[in-house]
Amino acid sequence: MGVFRRSLSVGVVTVGLAACSDANAPSPVPLRDLTPAEQTVVSSGNDFSFALFQRLAASETGKNVFVSPLSASMSLGMAMNGAAGGTFDAMRSALRLGTGDMQQLNTGYRGLIDLLRGLDPTTTFQIANSIWFRNSFPFRQTFLDTTKKYFDARVSGLNFADASGSLSTINGWVSQSTGGKIPTILDQITPDEAMFLINAIYFKGTWQVKFDPAATSAERFTAVDGTAQTVPFMHRPQHVKPLFGVGFTQGLSVAELPYGNGDFAMDIVLPDRGAKIDSIAAAFGPAQWSALLGTLKDVDYALVMPKFSLSYERMLNDDLSALGMGVAFTDAANFSGMSPVGLQLEFVKQKTFVDVNEAGTEAGASTVTGAVVVSLTEFRVDRPFIFVIRERKTGTILFMGKVLRIPS
Repeated sequence: MGVFRRSLSVGVVTVGLAACSDANAPSPVPLRDLTPAEQTVVSSGNDFSFALFQRLAASETGKNVFVSPLSASMSLGMAMNGAAGGTFDAMRSALRLGTGDMQQLNTGYRGLIDLLRGLDPTTTFQIANSIWFRNSFPFRQTFLDTTKKYFDARVSGLNFADASGSLSTINGWVSQSTGGKIPTILDQITPDEAMFLINAIYFKGTWQVKFDPAATSAERFTAVDGTAQTVPFMHRPQHVKPLFGVGFTQGLSVAELPYGNGDFAMDIVLPDRGAKIDSIAAAFGPAQWSALLGTLKDVDYALVMPKFSLSYERMLNDDLSALGMGVAFTDAANFSGMSPVGLQLEFVKQKTFVDVNEAGTEAGASTVTGAVVVSLTEFRVDRPFIFVIRERKTGTILFMGKVLRIPS
């Protein structure tokens, strides 16, 4: 429990260096009560965040991980509007979205988008959605209209046969929507790919109390394998207002550093020395998180932490399948609400970046969900049908019929 008092390795120590503080920082915008639909999306979205993070942490031992569960949820939330039957149920379950119908979920997504965009005028937060589809493919207009309405999505048909031009348009939108930090999300378009559902998030926040660049110095950071790294550490001294929050519980310490008017913050969770970070991350869940946040109290501590920037990329198919939506990636998928032609999800890919420095934090993510035409190997006539007997050269129809049941 004395981790912060000893030295936060992202640490807390007493230093006598100047920090930059904005005593006139604007007050937080009063938050209206969340609607039940918004509350569902927020609370279930946080459950999905921990489930996805646990999966990635367990799979990427010894490696850095940086993921945006919100971006993945937005991209897949759009795709859910085209899902039906067991495919819809599996996706809703994997995203931890409870038992609400799609109308309720759409209302929650739309409300959350509007709420997050307008919270803090001193912090840049952009969230954008888009759908790009093969313009010769029969997509249901109701699906396209719904995603445009509830996800504020840009919906555009493109000539995917002109792969170069389509890639330029799609990647250009992603780059623009992430402050140029994610210049590409797609590398190719194959003949069987019919649609890409993309979310992009961009965040740029200034610390309420900036670190003084003159106080940054090269110091030791001990990596997960025990090796020593010499990296730039930022310093914030004691006795700087406003204070920041610190808490301790269950072998973990947390420091909460607000941005702008305080609506957004970074929480740094630090295990006790000697603890195995991979094991802790793979088990880090909502209950532990809630308990940890419940211990936060404003303290007059110094803070020392490294500057860092990283980028991350991962194909999320296996992770999402492990969370319960594997059917969406198979030819048993049901996306009949999206198109009368059989579709399945081909991939869900995410790219992220983050840069933490003396002024604040810049971060972004883009998630693309690719829908591909199901490869047909069987035409099964297993329900009522119409049939026609015709002469092919003239097109003359000789007989027409319908079969509602097979005569015995």
